[in-house]
Amino acid sequence: MAFVALLLAVGVAACGDDDDSGSTSASTTSTGSETTAATPGEGKPAVTLGTKNFTEQFVLGELYKQALEARGYTVNLKENIGSTEIADRALRSDQIDMYPEYIGIFNNVVAGDTKTYPDVEASFAAGKAYAERNGFTLLPLTPFSDTDGLAVLPDYAREHGLSSLADLTRVPGFRLGAAPEFRRRATGLPGLERAYGITDVEFSPLTIGLQYQAIDNGKIDVAQIFTTDGQLEGGRYVVLRDPKNIFGFQNVTPVVSTRVLDEQGPEFETTVDAVSQLLTTEAMQRMNAAVAIDRQQPEEVAKAFLSANGQL
Repeated sequence: MAFVALLLAVGVAACGDDDDSGSTSASTTSTGSETTAATPGEGKPAVTLGTKNFTEQFVLGELYKQALEARGYTVNLKENIGSTEIADRALRSDQIDMYPEYIGIFNNVVAGDTKTYPDVEASFAAGKAYAERNGFTLLPLTPFSDTDGLAVLPDYAREHGLSSLADLTRVPGFRLGAAPEFRRRATGLPGLERAYGITDVEFSPLTIGLQYQAIDNGKIDVAQIFTTDGQLEGGRYVVLRDPKNIFGFQNVTPVVSTRVLDEQGPEFETTVDAVSQLLTTEAMQRMNAAVAIDRQQPEEVAKAFLSANGQL
């Protein structure tokens, strides 16, 4: 109940004033004396929604799935399918029809674009152009950005004088725990070397989610984190600044097969976007914490948030 109250508080902040003209709930049509609910998804082909392999993706999958189902769409959810590389292959081979992605990762990993963009709008425009050339559509970005980062314990930061990634050059042989793909991505070890000259690293590949346990137990010195991780609430870790912005902009964009989007009609995109626009950094951190720390089920967390925001 306490968690639901938290979500209600976040929901009210996300929604702003209640306004019937902005509601995305199913409309009604009147035929004579009868009133029936209009369900835009009724009779449309089923859509397969994929999610990647960590907590926030599980929450996002449930948010989009439940909102779409509330409007009559049929959604098959494939959770935990793997990294971006795997999700992209699944989309291209029609194993899934859509999945939530981070715009900087989309550009870097899917489009092979390693440019540094001045703002998120430019990053999104580049990704959108690539997507349209390849049979995808990028739907509007979320307000929150879940950027990669590196974090250390406060004592370790004080001992070595750490406040930014550049300071890590003074710590030879530090132990870094991160997802396996961090080793080769431009937003990983190659980026640290290119931008900051960091090369003396003992790398430990870890399943996403296990890095906090590893750093707490002293098995690593530095952990890859996501800035909306629920574990970051309360100041238990020091997130190192990235003055050269190697991690880029990471607002979420639902990536959808253009063919599927055309089949589903305009209300499909409207429904997805209505959810996306509610997703502030505070909302995502609280939902992520509810799942990763409080052991709530993603479907329960998503339902509470959507209900609080008038999406169910």
